Amino acid sequence: MNEAAQPAEQDMNCTVMVVDDDDVALEAVLRSFARHQVPCPQVTAGDGAEALLILQGRHPSKHVETPVIVLLDLNMPNMDGFQFLHALRGDPALARTVVFILTTSARDQDRSRAYDEHVAGYMVKSAVGPQFSQLAQFISKYACTQNLP
Repeated sequence: MNEAAQPAEQDMNCTVMVVDDDDVALEAVLRSFARHQVPCPQVTAGDGAEALLILQGRHPSKHVETPVIVLLDLNMPNMDGFQFLHALRGDPALARTVVFILTTSARDQDRSRAYDEHVAGYMVKSAVGPQFSQLAQFISKYACTQNLP
């Protein structure tokens, strides 16, 4: 067996942060990640403001190890996904954070606006498979194959 063909364990060590105010969606994503054995620890945030506190290391109880992949909903109270993206890209320490949009919005203007904020991808919740199965498989493969900042 060729060991070089196997991804190194350290290459899979990234954190997935799911930012969504919908508890049902959060739970469905986390269950799918467990079912598909996504090799990354996960942390959740209920809106963009909480996510920023976590990423900046200022949250009182939640912490992340870098690198981080953010799965971001757009429609949230307090600080929505676009406000979060603007703040994230404006912070030199966080500007290179990998963000995938995970939303119910299939609107062209939302997709264009998200890509203007340099997101890595835009996924509509209804298109990522039953119980988020395609999302879990995608994140597993992405985390194992990418050299994240």
